[in-house]
Amino acid sequence: DIRMNYRDLWKLCASALAMLLLAVTAQAHTFTTHTNIQWAAPDNHPLTLDIYVPDTGKTSYPVLVIYHGGGWLINDNSIMNSMSKYIASHGEYVVANMNYRLLGDNNNTVTANQIVEDVFGGLLWVKENIGQYNGDPARVAITGDSAGGHLTSMILVSGRNLNSKGFDAEVPGFNPVYLPKDETAESVAKRDGLKVQAAVVSYGAFDLYQAAKNGFESESNVFWMMAKATPRGIFGKGKTPENAEAWYKAVSPIYNIPAANDYRLPPQFHHVAETDKVTTPQAIENYVNSLKKAGQEATLKVYPGRNHAFLDNGCNEFLNVCFDRDAPEALDDILAFLNGIFYPAAK
Repeated sequence: DIRMNYRDLWKLCASALAMLLLAVTAQAHTFTTHTNIQWAAPDNHPLTLDIYVPDTGKTSYPVLVIYHGGGWLINDNSIMNSMSKYIASHGEYVVANMNYRLLGDNNNTVTANQIVEDVFGGLLWVKENIGQYNGDPARVAITGDSAGGHLTSMILVSGRNLNSKGFDAEVPGFNPVYLPKDETAESVAKRDGLKVQAAVVSYGAFDLYQAAKNGFESESNVFWMMAKATPRGIFGKGKTPENAEAWYKAVSPIYNIPAANDYRLPPQFHHVAETDKVTTPQAIENYVNSLKKAGQEATLKVYPGRNHAFLDNGCNEFLNVCFDRDAPEALDDILAFLNGIFYPAAK
C-alpha cells in the first residue's frame, strides 16, 4: 500500500525530528539577561545594549558582540534576540547585542560615518565594562548580518583609522562616540584598542560607494520608505559619490582591506544564503577573495535553500525564511568556528 508507506515514512521522519529536537534541547543551558543598558547618548539619542551571560558556572567567558542588519535604516537589536539566546544557551560566550543610530534618526540627519562611530564606541564600551558581566575583554569576537556585517567589517579594516578631528579632516577618520576615561581617538588607535580575536560576517555589505552610485540614496531604495524617511545622501546635503568619493570609500570595507604584511586581521568566517538577492553569494565571494588576495584569513560558506536575513527573529514571509528552520545550522557553524579559536583544547 503506497499510501501506508508514505504514512509510515512520515511517522519515521517526525520521530527522528523529535529526537533531534530533544537532543538539541538537552545540549542547551540557561543564561541570565541584562537588558536596555545605556552606554552612550550622542546628540541626545540613547544607545543601549542587551547582555546575555551563560549560567554554566565560569567566572570568565569570551565575548561575542552582535550588530543587527536593516539597511542602516530599520530594525534595532531586538531583531537579533533569537540569535543572542541561541549563542548564550548553546555556547559558552557572553553575548553583547548592540544598538546604533540609524540614518533616519535625529530627524533624518544621522550620517554614515556617525553610525560607524557609534559601533566603534560601543565596542570600546564593551571592552571596558564587560568584565562586570563575566566577559573577558581580551577574548572578543564580533559579528553582524547584512548592514551589521558591513559594520563588523568596518571594525576590522578601519578600527585604527581614528581621528579626533573626525570626518572633516583631510583624511576622513572616525571619532568613536564613547572613549575610555582619559583617552582620545588617537590613543585608542595607537594601542589598537578596537582589535578583536575573531569575526563572523553574515551576508555582509561592503561597498557603499557603488551602492550610492546605484541608487541607495534615492526612492528606489525601499528601506527609506520602510523607515518613513525621505531619501537623501548618507553624508547629508552637498555630498555625493562624485564630489566626496573619499568619504564614501572610507565607509566601504572593500577599499580598506590592509595587506597582511602591514596588518593582520583576525580570522573571519563569512556566509551567505544561496538565493540571496540583496547581498549575493557572488558579492560575498568577491570580498572574501579580496581578503585572501591581501593575505588575510577568511572562509566562506553558502547555505542552500535560504534567502537573505535568515538569522533574524521569527519568520519573514516575503523572504520565505524562518529562524527556527533556517538559522540553527549556521549558528552551529558559527559556534564551531568560534570554539576553534577560543576553546581549541575542547576540539
